[in-house]
Amino acid sequence: MTPFEQRVLERVRFLYGDDEAEVIVERICDLVRRYASLTKEKPDCLWTEQDAFLITYGDSILHEGERPLVMLQKFLSEYCCDLFTTIHILPFFPFSSDDGFSVIDYREVNPEFGTWDDVRAINNDFDLMIDLVINHASRESVWFMDFVNDQPPGRDFFIEQDKGTDVSMVVRPRNTPLLVPVHTRRGVRHVWATFSEDQIDLNFNNPSMLLEFIDIFLSYVAVGARFLRLDAIAYLWKSLGTSCIHLPQTHEVVKLMRDVLERVAPEVVLITETNVPVEENISYFGMGDEAHMVYQFGLPPMVLHALYRGNAAYLTSWAQQIPPLPPGCTYLNFTASHDGIGVRPVENLLPANEVEEMIDTVRRYGGFVTMKTNTDGTESPYEMNVSLFDALMGSRRGPDEWQIPRFICSQIIMLSMRGIPAVYIHSLTATPNDLANVERTGRMRSINRTRWQLKDLETRLANSNTPNAEVFDTLSRLLQIRKQQPAFHPDAGQTVKSLNKALFIIKRVSLDREQIIYALCNVSAVNVELAVSNLLDEGEQVVADLMGDSSLNEAQDTLKMLPYQCVWLHVSHPHGSVDDAV
Repeated sequence: MTPFEQRVLERVRFLYGDDEAEVIVERICDLVRRYASLTKEKPDCLWTEQDAFLITYGDSILHEGERPLVMLQKFLSEYCCDLFTTIHILPFFPFSSDDGFSVIDYREVNPEFGTWDDVRAINNDFDLMIDLVINHASRESVWFMDFVNDQPPGRDFFIEQDKGTDVSMVVRPRNTPLLVPVHTRRGVRHVWATFSEDQIDLNFNNPSMLLEFIDIFLSYVAVGARFLRLDAIAYLWKSLGTSCIHLPQTHEVVKLMRDVLERVAPEVVLITETNVPVEENISYFGMGDEAHMVYQFGLPPMVLHALYRGNAAYLTSWAQQIPPLPPGCTYLNFTASHDGIGVRPVENLLPANEVEEMIDTVRRYGGFVTMKTNTDGTESPYEMNVSLFDALMGSRRGPDEWQIPRFICSQIIMLSMRGIPAVYIHSLTATPNDLANVERTGRMRSINRTRWQLKDLETRLANSNTPNAEVFDTLSRLLQIRKQQPAFHPDAGQTVKSLNKALFIIKRVSLDREQIIYALCNVSAVNVELAVSNLLDEGEQVVADLMGDSSLNEAQDTLKMLPYQCVWLHVSHPHGSVDDAV
């Protein structure tokens, strides 16, 4: 038995016991052999400072009579080739709800979006991130139709419970009923539905379900996926009498997927999506044997809080305490996405009254709040649903004239931090709240899921007087500058400094220790001055502001920063290298 087979056998025994373990392992090995042609040499490094992601739906860009994926490819090729290395196309499969996250068929492209050839056309210019919506499937899927009709294999792919089962211990991200009644040939059955009555949880206690998804994610690798995102992975394994979140079996499934990827496609990166407090989130790194990358879920609410209050103290403290990463792991940094801004990641990080104030401010700026049900039956905020651009139209004091610089500041904080930046398409295009979309779908998350008409978007981007053009042009310039700086390599050293509560300050040091960059962001609506001598470490001197618009006095000692202004200071060291960043 090879070392790979031995590892897989141990994991399968942990999940399913000894009885069928060897049969299951052989079926996994059959899948590995089927996709053996994909195998490449493991790269020396999975990412560099040039990496940046764009998050988008397959139908975010529309033009009458054209396939949305073709229009997306057109927009990307004309506007984004020099900006992003990877495009995260959110689920583009046939679906029944939740804008793609209720998948009907995992192996087909939604014909309303386009074809696999359209996906490959995007892959010609960019790496791809593809979602593995692994926790649940649509009730319109063939699998669920099998369940309803008591036919294999789907009849064993879902989780049945008696109507009166006590599920009070189960951690929920929603406030809808967990057990959903379904009319079947065997009468009314109640099935497990963590997220909605249309998203029915899959039964991974059945090894055939696991084998099905190993085949599915390897098929995504075969069509070009370089990054695989495990959606809602935290809720995967169900066991009554537990919280049903982050269970050891769930972690073992992630490790098994990592083992398979290391064997078949070692260049592919596994990403877990877990919108939870930081210690729970980073548990998916394991000992460097689970996910290569996790989302930095604390970043969006911490940045929003800092910009609302004009005070970076909590953001700074949080960033200073980000745990060290296992080798070969990194964070995906983001400030906005197709989902809302999570509230759970700031549990015990921000004062409760300031979290409430942040939520109230989001509501004042046209946003909504999604609630979750707690184990004691009460409800609490789960996420804030809002366009980030409109969320930053003002501070906690109300709207003001600083919306664009405040928003750009939020993006520069993300671009400066250790990890890989991921920009949501509606951040790149400064898209406002889409209340008409909310009214059309009845879902609060639709507020930040606009579908642009290509001609309308191009008209706005061509007009330098629009917020869309100003934000797009500024972010484009910053992304192009960033990718040329070795100090912004995802693994480069990071030190967070606390010198002024209005300033968020990060020191980055390149892996070869030859480049130093200080990123300073004024999160307030007032002018701030900082003595450069207090900022720099011994022997360091400012060479230039990479953004080219900072104000230093003649003595080069006082840095004057306007409201929400940010700078990237390139700093030299007399010895040509440094050794103090971690």
